[in-house]
Amino acid sequence: MEEKLLSGAELVIRGLEHLKVSTIFGVPGGAILPAYDPLYDSPIRHILARHEQGSGHMAEGYAQATGELGVVIATSGPGATNLITSLNNALMDSTPLLAITGQVATEAIGNDAFQEAYTVGLTMAATKHNYLITDASEIPQVLLEAKHIATTGRPGPVLVDIPKDILNQKAKWIEPKLVDLPGYKPTLDANPKMIQQAVNLIKDSKKPLLYVGGGIIHSKANIELFDLAQKFNIPVVTTLMGRGAFPDGHELCLGMPGMHGNYTATTSIQNSDLLIAIGVRFDDRVTANPKFFAQNAKVIHADIDPAEIGKVRDAEVPIVGDAKSVIKGLIDKLGDTKLETSNWIQEINEMRESYPLTFTQDEDGPLKVPYVLEELQKMSEDDSIVVSGVGQHQMWISLHWKFTKPNTWLNSGGLGTMGYSLPAAIGAKAAYPDRQVLSLDGDGCFQMTCQELITASTENIPLKIVVFNNGNHGMVRQWQKIFYKNRFSASELTHHTPDYVKLAEAMGAVGLRMEQKSEVKDVFEKMLEINDKPVLVDCVVDPDDMVFPMVPAGGSNDVIILNEEDLKKI
Repeated sequence: MEEKLLSGAELVIRGLEHLKVSTIFGVPGGAILPAYDPLYDSPIRHILARHEQGSGHMAEGYAQATGELGVVIATSGPGATNLITSLNNALMDSTPLLAITGQVATEAIGNDAFQEAYTVGLTMAATKHNYLITDASEIPQVLLEAKHIATTGRPGPVLVDIPKDILNQKAKWIEPKLVDLPGYKPTLDANPKMIQQAVNLIKDSKKPLLYVGGGIIHSKANIELFDLAQKFNIPVVTTLMGRGAFPDGHELCLGMPGMHGNYTATTSIQNSDLLIAIGVRFDDRVTANPKFFAQNAKVIHADIDPAEIGKVRDAEVPIVGDAKSVIKGLIDKLGDTKLETSNWIQEINEMRESYPLTFTQDEDGPLKVPYVLEELQKMSEDDSIVVSGVGQHQMWISLHWKFTKPNTWLNSGGLGTMGYSLPAAIGAKAAYPDRQVLSLDGDGCFQMTCQELITASTENIPLKIVVFNNGNHGMVRQWQKIFYKNRFSASELTHHTPDYVKLAEAMGAVGLRMEQKSEVKDVFEKMLEINDKPVLVDCVVDPDDMVFPMVPAGGSNDVIILNEEDLKKI
């Protein structure tokens, strides 16, 4: 019996089912519409976003929370261009994403057809790889390759652009088989010679420091990292994207370093004699001016992406490989070595005692974000997934929330995309409907993608949202206050427009508000009791509060502003 021919659209949906995809996020439109018809009969859940950028962030949140592939689908032209922000965001933060976009019919490409855009060209710099399908028979194989590229090596987004006539073209289902892809052979296993060189440096070090980032989480190497730090008594700093890779509260955990990192984490880098950098890219938010960064330290730099090694800081020992492989190699080669780090640990502990993170919450004064965060964490589940936007609240969360597990802290690190939090939290909650998901956002960020609250309501995704409402773009205002003599140009919003409680109710959610310290516990109790629909809390906070510590952009990490008094010295 001759095998039934399938349309390109049917091949797309069957291809996704073959990849064990259970949830996709998207917005339909003319060019991609053929794919939505077979989706109607598929067990794959489709979550209808209100904007393509939101759908992309939902797929990112799904991927960051699970560590697996996120899938987003959009139409041609504006559908594809609206995705670009989320694609670039995923590229910067190494998030595995598959984007499928419709395209105008093959014969219309290049004719400025309705809703035509040069999608593969526009997204080339925002993706790890992309494809333009020219024959329906290619679809199953290309989808398998796309997943492989997105999820292996350094993870990232891959886009597959499919013209409408190809979606309607008939072809046989050909079982996809992964073969060697020319030019794509990520190095997973670290070179033993490089591991030995690294071990020699570690043995000679008196002030070693593990400087780790998102690569630990992508590699699922948190257990190995814990063993390395614990066995050899090496303190650990975790970048913004690495929070949760090593448990906060552990005596060796120093927290986040950098522009708004805590004093001990930042200064320990400056004082170390050896940086064991694993799964990090020496981002400018950590290094400030590279010329002044960790001047007395030798560097071991291990990363799965060879392009990152030596990009910002030369390494005495460069290691290309998967973080888990690298750490296992280090543990094995170090064997029963006893490192003498007690004096170094004592120096660090003295720093911690002398320069703790502090804030003041007055009984009758305006709410401070750190206070609200600490109270919320006391009431939250241990495995809560916390999703932030970008700006002051993002830094406060990273500084004050205690993360003990990987994949529980989702944020936009590299691109710094306002509007990320709410849709990404929807994606995370779709992945884990039985876990508590908290979207902790700023008012400026929330207003960028607030329409996705409709998605959460209509798709029965009951996440919790806290909007830290300071009536302005907080980080912009902070910089204007410090560097532009209080000239608040285009950074002021308002505490009262929109009315977030009414906005939540209009979008099918529950709206609550807190303005005083005495209200915090009761409002959060109400928020946490409601589990049948989304809840939004309008948390009105101090508009003049600033995030400290702070290292001015382009400066040296040796000069850390700890409070407003320090501002008078610069």
